[in-house]
Amino acid sequence: MTVNGMARELELDTRTTLLDALRERLQLPGTKKGCDHGQCGACTVIVGGRRINSCLTLAIMHGGDSITTIEGLGTPEKMHPMQAAFVKHDGYQCGYCTPGQICSAVAVLDEVKAGIPSHASGDLTAKPQVTAAELRERMSGNICRCGAYSNIVDAITEVSGRKA
Repeated sequence: MTVNGMARELELDTRTTLLDALRERLQLPGTKKGCDHGQCGACTVIVGGRRINSCLTLAIMHGGDSITTIEGLGTPEKMHPMQAAFVKHDGYQCGYCTPGQICSAVAVLDEVKAGIPSHASGDLTAKPQVTAAELRERMSGNICRCGAYSNIVDAITEVSGRKA
C-alpha cells in the first residue's frame, strides 16, 4: 500500500485493522482510536479518495491502495488549507477527533465537487451545494465531544470558497 505518498510493505496478521496497522506498525499516531466500532469517526482516513473508518476495515484489504492520514495532508510548517481553517475557526477544541474531522472534511469537499448526493440532497439529479445543512449531514459520522460543530462547518465552508 501507499501511505501518505510512500510505498509501504507490511507483514501483518490478517485480522489487523487498518487503524492498528497505521498507528502501531507505521507509527502514525494522528489517526485516533475512539470507539473502535465505526461510530465516532476519530479514525477516518482517506483511501483512494474516499473517506473510511479505518477501525472497520482490515489492512490486508488495502494492498495497492493509496491511503492518506492526517500526517499526509500537511505539517505544522506547511498546513493543508483545511488544517489552517480548523485552527483559524477554532474547530479543534480538545483535538482528539480533529484528525478524523479534517480527513473527512477534505473528502467531503471532493464528494461535493464530484456531484455525489447526500441524504440532505433534495434533488438527487442536481449538483450538491455547500450549505450548512449539507455539511452537517455529510460530517455526521464524525462526533465531537466538545461540540465544535459550528466552527467545523465554518472551517469547511471557508475552504470550499463559499461565503458564509
